[in-house]
Amino acid sequence: MSDAPAPEPAVQRLADIGFENPARLLAGFGLELHVVEHGQPIPGSYWGDSEAGVIGVRVYARADTPVHSLLHEACHLIVLPAKRRVLVHTDASDSVDEEDATCYLQILLAEQLAGVGSARLMSDMDAWGYSYRLGSTRAWFEQDAENARQWLEARGLLSLARAA
Repeated sequence: MSDAPAPEPAVQRLADIGFENPARLLAGFGLELHVVEHGQPIPGSYWGDSEAGVIGVRVYARADTPVHSLLHEACHLIVLPAKRRVLVHTDASDSVDEEDATCYLQILLAEQLAGVGSARLMSDMDAWGYSYRLGSTRAWFEQDAENARQWLEARGLLSLARAA
């Protein structure tokens, strides 16, 4: 047996789509995308490695950061009220409802990134290991995410996401 870590799944990364469009998308929600140099640790990353990080209104990512990770961490900030958002460092969620809303919102926002789209993002989420009781991200999104839709709608975020 090898002690070498398992290779990361083949998912779409920021190097594949660039930083310009994601930065513009995040700016529309009052967030700043900060590019981290290759080989440098990502500030505010909960999981480490290539995973995006969050500190206040800043989202940190490298070229090897998965697109789904960037969107997920950004959406954690988007779903928070401004007063809570500025206090975030690394761990942005404190409830299942916020986590569900974050996952739903990241799928919606993937449609706003050229070359990504929700189908690709959901596939990458499954490959990365997101886990849902219906077995896949798509099944959850289409059949079991009513609570997330309602949570986002109640806060005006569903219409904002569609207009982004």
